[in-house]
Amino acid sequence: MTDGLSRCAWGDADDLMRGYHDREWGVPERDGRKLWEKLVLDGFQAGLSWRTILARRDGFRRAFDGFDPAVVAAYGPAEVERLLGDAGIIRSRSKIGAAINNARAYLAMQAAGEDFATFCWDFVGGEPLAWDGPVPPNSPLSEQVSKALKKRGFTFVGPTIVFAWMEATGLLNTHAPGCFRRAELLRKSLHNKG
Repeated sequence: MTDGLSRCAWGDADDLMRGYHDREWGVPERDGRKLWEKLVLDGFQAGLSWRTILARRDGFRRAFDGFDPAVVAAYGPAEVERLLGDAGIIRSRSKIGAAINNARAYLAMQAAGEDFATFCWDFVGGEPLAWDGPVPPNSPLSEQVSKALKKRGFTFVGPTIVFAWMEATGLLNTHAPGCFRRAELLRKSLHNKG
């Protein structure tokens, strides 16, 4: 609470995390491509801290051609080797493979006429769900979303990854009860309904 604002405990760790918490985390994302990018990044986070991913996000965007699904879906062995040699990202063959696979799954949904943003937001009735009480690592809802993503061909989208992604993209508002962002985001959500 260096500036007098009450935040989620993790959101006051340092300037990088504070900026992310205050401006991005939990803000409802309605753009399908950005939702997909964040899902890929949450997959890379598995087993690591979000700060590690956040500090390398620009490197990821550069390495993955701006997270253009059509470009990433076309990656072959040469691009995988290039990515494995890129110190600006997390160099995990399985996570890189999942990113490529998930670009293909995203495009397959598009080709089938299924909008990714609509698919995501339908799970919460089109509006962020406010989470009350202790925040678990996953939930029945994230298990449901995980299964639906896997059914569409996505990988590296287990319930814990999906729960973190739903928090980050504002599908769930899990800001702590006393956090200034919780109230702000709830007001914006109610305003959008009216």
